[in-house]
Amino acid sequence: MNDTATFDSQGEASPQGISRFEWSKAYFSQHLLQGGLIVFFLIVRTGFAAFFIYGFWHKLTRGWLTSDVLLGHFTKRLSELDPQHFSAFYLSQFAIPLYQPIAWIVIVGEFIAGVCLLVGLCTRANGWLSLFLLLNFSAGAFFNITMPPFLVFALLVALLPSGQWLGLDQRLHAKYPNSIWFR
Repeated sequence: MNDTATFDSQGEASPQGISRFEWSKAYFSQHLLQGGLIVFFLIVRTGFAAFFIYGFWHKLTRGWLTSDVLLGHFTKRLSELDPQHFSAFYLSQFAIPLYQPIAWIVIVGEFIAGVCLLVGLCTRANGWLSLFLLLNFSAGAFFNITMPPFLVFALLVALLPSGQWLGLDQRLHAKYPNSIWFR
């Protein structure tokens, strides 16, 4: 077994046979499938960011920060659930009593995640934030057929260095190589 490593242009070790992504014709001619998958992932990341930005804008313009709109959503959803369901417990014991701070967390979280994913800033951390928001939506019984792909994609954003492929993370990592925020 060959345990040698290659080094990329920034002096970081990478496993043998795995090259560091770069936006060049030479890279794409040598790594067409890998490059294509990365471009596809970045396109989906942009759509994912748009989803959160839209969610932020929708809630902001409908007064979620200053009204009881979210309380109405929670109460209606609770009335539709079996009282023994986990989501009924989550809504009655956590979400409904804390609806106002939750509205702020959701709206601010969607804004931060959306903008940061769009520009590739602290991308992995915002993948975790996205996953946290989506899991809480699911726990509140706001789960539908689209949720599993969103959850998987949020996890992939948290695990893959997409901010290094396209985004501010690449520049900031070069400037602050020991920071966990820009990896």
